[in-house]
Amino acid sequence: MVRIIKILGLTGLATAVFGSVLPVSASRCTWNTQIHTLVCVPDPSEPTKPETDTKQETDLPVDNSNFVQPDFGEDSIFGHRYYARQADNANVYSEPTRDSAIVRNVGDGFLFVTVNSWFKNDAGETWYEINLGEYMHESDIKMVNASAYHGVEVLEQPERPFGWIVTPVIPSSAPDVEPPTEEEGGEELPRLTFIQVYDAVLGEEDWLWYNIGEGRWVKQTFMSLVDVSPRPEEVGEDEFWTEVDLFEQTFAAYEGDKMVYGALISSGLNRWPTREGLFQVWDRWEKHKMSGAEGKVDYYFIEDIPYIMYFDEFNGIALHGTFWHDRFGFKHSHGCVNMSIQDAEWTFRWSEEAPNDLWVYVHTQDPMVHLAEFGH
Repeated sequence: MVRIIKILGLTGLATAVFGSVLPVSASRCTWNTQIHTLVCVPDPSEPTKPETDTKQETDLPVDNSNFVQPDFGEDSIFGHRYYARQADNANVYSEPTRDSAIVRNVGDGFLFVTVNSWFKNDAGETWYEINLGEYMHESDIKMVNASAYHGVEVLEQPERPFGWIVTPVIPSSAPDVEPPTEEEGGEELPRLTFIQVYDAVLGEEDWLWYNIGEGRWVKQTFMSLVDVSPRPEEVGEDEFWTEVDLFEQTFAAYEGDKMVYGALISSGLNRWPTREGLFQVWDRWEKHKMSGAEGKVDYYFIEDIPYIMYFDEFNGIALHGTFWHDRFGFKHSHGCVNMSIQDAEWTFRWSEEAPNDLWVYVHTQDPMVHLAEFGH
């Protein structure tokens, strides 16, 4: 298949992302210096399988040309802002030495800050400047790497569901069939591999199985999907709106009836569920701190959260960028809709040009609709 293996400069990990405009097949790779990725394209010397009368559309090479990587521009904050987690009950000092005055103690909780700079003092200790006149010792702070994941821009209305593998999996040749091992020639799809769905059937134990092309079937528990939804009645035909699917843990952006973007998100954990409904963004910040649950075990204080778009005023819930985890595709938040920094940045900039206050439609999609979608 056509694969783009994205080298995460900040994390040092290789993550599979969406296929390019070429058909999916096997295995000649070149480095693309423009997008800093390894692009694997079909090897023309490799023999092809003979055509048969029983060949189905789902056996054909996959074309992902309708989905493109967003151009975030040189002024994107991603990769140019640094974040760190503070140790519990650590001190913040007025100078880069423990002999200086203590500005404050950070307390105990889920504590993150922006780092302005780091350096060694005269004693050879590494210190981090977190704000003007505020320093933390290297033993009390740990740098974190923001996820390099981002969604896709959609050029034309999608003809079928698309999404991402959220747990590594080796596809099966048919629903409810054990996949081959790697020793038997099975090829594992890494987390965040982009896929499209060409068919859906109900398997054993009422799990859906999806055909992702080239005769590969994957159980629904290994992926999160985006699919076109009808525009809510309250939303005007030319207005900008977004959809948050709590079942799939995905996000889509629309201009009127046309989908223009899709991505993974993380909504509230079951203890702090994201409220369903149709909302509008009522406040927005390029960056701001968030805190809550003071005095409780789940206390959090996070500085400079990027691209905040508050929509649920009653609960103080927002779409926003996230740098402290990479669990997109799974519930993981205190109620807000966590997006990757780049997806939040895209949404923030795109919606600035909207003719309306951005609509946010939060709901739980029934995945069984895919059976009807494919005529089952």
